[in-house]
Amino acid sequence: MRHHDFDELYAAHFTSVTTQLFAYLGDRQEAQDVTQEAFCRALARWKDVSAYDDPVAWVRRVAWNLATSHFRRARAAAAFRRRHQEVYAPEPSPDRVALFAALRTLPPRPRQAVVLHYLADQAVVDIAESMKVSTGTVKSWLHRARTALGEQLQPAVNPGAEEVRNA
Repeated sequence: MRHHDFDELYAAHFTSVTTQLFAYLGDRQEAQDVTQEAFCRALARWKDVSAYDDPVAWVRRVAWNLATSHFRRARAAAAFRRRHQEVYAPEPSPDRVALFAALRTLPPRPRQAVVLHYLADQAVVDIAESMKVSTGTVKSWLHRARTALGEQLQPAVNPGAEEVRNA
């Protein structure tokens, strides 16, 4: 079978496989997503799959396997939610909103170092190891980030400070 044969297979069987999975999963969008994934896997292996006596049977088996895995995960997640009361995070304070906005102005790697060090309480050496840089680099990022954040957050922390400095 050639590549256009895959297109024909897809057009001829996508709806029927989706319908079967919709009946099983009870969610049309999820059934379409699972069917799409099965066809994507077939396309990725089309050289082998096209040589099978019944390529659609392979696609259908993969789709059912994916649907079964999805169903198991969904069932496990529902059981977890039933056993554990959902914890809602309170609305962030204005200071925290300002901090997060200021963090977004930092370059990605220094921002990651700041978050890991100050919010996740990781040691500089651990951050350096996980980011595959030297401890000196992490310390430099933290120093520069503190300076930049201090300049951005100073008016929010001490609103009158800007007026005093300019007087």
